[in-house]
Amino acid sequence: MMAATNKDNNIENVQFFEGAEKLLEIWFISSDIKNNRDLRHIPRHKWESLLKTVRCEIISFCRNDQIDAYVLSESSMFISKRRIILKTCGTTTPLQCLEPLLNLAQSVAGFDEVENIFYSHKNYKRPELQTSPHQAFEEEVALLDTFFPDGEAYCLGSNDADCWYLYTLSREKSTIIDEEPDQTLEILMTHLDAEVMAIFKRSACSSASLATEKSGISQLIPHMIFDDFLFEPCGYSMNGITKSGSYMTIHITPEPEFSYVSFESDVSEVSYKEIINRVLNTFKPGKFMVTIFANKESVSANCPQELKQLDYIQNNKDWLRKDVQYCQFKNYDLTCAFYSKFPS
Repeated sequence: MMAATNKDNNIENVQFFEGAEKLLEIWFISSDIKNNRDLRHIPRHKWESLLKTVRCEIISFCRNDQIDAYVLSESSMFISKRRIILKTCGTTTPLQCLEPLLNLAQSVAGFDEVENIFYSHKNYKRPELQTSPHQAFEEEVALLDTFFPDGEAYCLGSNDADCWYLYTLSREKSTIIDEEPDQTLEILMTHLDAEVMAIFKRSACSSASLATEKSGISQLIPHMIFDDFLFEPCGYSMNGITKSGSYMTIHITPEPEFSYVSFESDVSEVSYKEIINRVLNTFKPGKFMVTIFANKESVSANCPQELKQLDYIQNNKDWLRKDVQYCQFKNYDLTCAFYSKFPS
């Protein structure tokens, strides 16, 4: 997953790696309601074939009764009954798998409709190194529109140097099934602390489990079963799952010239204040952005407005909020905010 680095630490001798992930999440439904509809019925070799079009592969796997979690050569994939999350970094091409994915969902799992889709990513450091259709958001939107004509595209943030792109559907709530509570926290961090990043190099830790413990990742969210991987010579990925089917995933590019850490989880919380503080204290970023998606059935739906606006971060004098935006879609609310270390 991560870039190989020469012994010479000069930036000219460091092979660039794009840590920022492309995140594709799709919720499926079927007009023919049957209890045995399940994306996990799709056999592993079908997923392996599909991932070849994305330009990545499975390197580790864990599961329980609620969710299947795959660590990939470039980030992660999660499969539950009617939801797939595919999160890939580097120069992967996740949108190239849309056609085979929709075909698999229908032919094997029995889902013939897409209820929700979310496709997002932070702006890339080196977009010119991406492969079509990922060199420009406009190109990604054009492809997505061929599959989802009623999709909508957004760019959140104050400038092109620090922004977040989102493509989503805004359909009316489904009447076919009861809506499930759903909320997701994502924290994307850059300009990371050098001592923290050193943990995720083979020269500092001999195993992924040691890096997980030494860094404090194991303490971020309780009751997680971990599946972690430490790359050679550096870089780290982990998936965590709970018995209830919640997940946590972290991916780390530790090279100082382009350090990057992503944290994501769908654990159910009225407020993410404590989790956000633990994540920031663990990785000590110089800059980060936070997104929180929550549907009307989630426990955070009725939380105070100040929590939705993440004022508890703004009130911490260590951080300067550069921008915050709050969006209301038909089924979901979104908060997106950007921060930098104070003073900037």
